[in-house]
Amino acid sequence: MSGSVRLPGSRSSATECAAGALRQVFGRLASGFAFRLWDGTEVPIGGEAAAFIVVFHSPETFARLMRDPTPYAFAEAYVESAIDIEGDLFAAMGVAAALESLRLPLAERVRLAWAMRTAVRSSGAADGASR
Repeated sequence: MSGSVRLPGSRSSATECAAGALRQVFGRLASGFAFRLWDGTEVPIGGEAAAFIVVFHSPETFARLMRDPTPYAFAEAYVESAIDIEGDLFAAMGVAAALESLRLPLAERVRLAWAMRTAVRSSGAADGASR
């Protein structure tokens, strides 16, 4: 099982990279929540039912937040309407508090940077091919 749910249709390499990056960064958090990517793919985190869903509207927003996955960066994106939070906002704030303690080793940061680069480039290529 891949750990992500997709609406009918094929998943792009950008989506695959983004889902992997999200699981890598947030998979160690115990809370049940999910992310919805710009193409509708849902990426569940934790073993419980999702109390809330963070919705990314674009791969650029995803890349920006993965470069700096802090509560402040997510709050700023929320205020800018670059992301939405569907569901229990208080549960989301609890996850934000847990996010404060996450520290990613250098090797993980390098893998994330590569995944973000791939996701944004692949998404741009897919958009160009569909025009």
